Amino acid sequence: MDTRILNVVGSEGYEHAIGEAADVLNAGGLVVFPTETVYGVGARADRSEALERLDRLKERPDDKPFTVHIGRRGDYQRFVPSISAVGRRFVKKAWPGPLTLVLSVDDPRRAPLAGELDAAGLAAIYHKGTVGLRCPDDRAAADLLVRSGGPVVAASANLAGKAPPRTVEEALADLDGRVEVALAGGPARFARPSTILRVNGDGYELLRDGVYDARMLAGFATLTILFVCTGNTCRSPMALGIARRLIAERLGCAEGELEDRRVEILSAGASAADGAPPADHAVAVLAERGMDISDHRSSRLTVERIQRADHIYAMTESHRLAVVEMVGSAADRTYRLLDDEDIPDPIGGDRAAYAEAAATIERALRSRLEEIEL
Repeated sequence: MDTRILNVVGSEGYEHAIGEAADVLNAGGLVVFPTETVYGVGARADRSEALERLDRLKERPDDKPFTVHIGRRGDYQRFVPSISAVGRRFVKKAWPGPLTLVLSVDDPRRAPLAGELDAAGLAAIYHKGTVGLRCPDDRAAADLLVRSGGPVVAASANLAGKAPPRTVEEALADLDGRVEVALAGGPARFARPSTILRVNGDGYELLRDGVYDARMLAGFATLTILFVCTGNTCRSPMALGIARRLIAERLGCAEGELEDRRVEILSAGASAADGAPPADHAVAVLAERGMDISDHRSSRLTVERIQRADHIYAMTESHRLAVVEMVGSAADRTYRLLDDEDIPDPIGGDRAAYAEAAATIERALRSRLEEIEL
């Protein structure tokens, strides 16, 4: 068998190459394809002959399933009946990207995809109540996986005991003549395998080091909420204090345990100077509610804080626009705390003005927090 090499760098011939490779997968063939980590070799999980060939090629033991590769983030739902909040955070923040998630599936027959697979297909995907899923951050890989129309399992495109290939040439040094098609997409961007995590309920376990380090993984797993006002001395600190209480009540834990529950609440000011204490009236009004923000110190709004946040709530439309101007990609997760209304700045006002602002913030938060999955 001659392996056809199809170029997917640039636009010329790209669609034809992807279509031809997808046709090969759908017909039960094997395809080498690029990802952002290393080159992979894939087969349709619902084609028994293709699975047998992939097994022989990789010399896989029966108790080691292949990783399912998906072209769109949301396609994970076809393979798992349910997923924990932490798992969804990894899906949302780290995909597409160099992360393989091992998710719990107690009964594979309950998965939406189960009806499309025979026993061999289920065994290739599910193992001991888990499934491994990967969503590559590579255009050619994503398009191929979507165009294939069925579940695709894959492994690194090398023979057992060899190093994972970083280029199509390295892949074909082992697999030339053993696969029908190889997509040539240039050197893999990271040239090292994906990180592998097992998600255990509200926690996770690192199974293999890879591109993402421990700090990045912790950030992905944490739910971060950011409140933004002007000087970060009254409205957003009050919002932080109230949110901390409401979320702890919802989780049934103490406020000091939120970090252990992987919840982080931040505040910042679009025109803040770092290090200023909260306004006296803000401290007093929240103290009356049993909330202590006396140790708060102001922080200016930064790109890093915006990028870190899953949900951003601004006190006014101008604050929302300030966030989006700094990080355009944050537009779809940045809102005014009150949908169609600014929350007035009580700075310079009396205690009653602060009490009114706190009451408005709490009403808005009780509604907003219902939108957030903890």
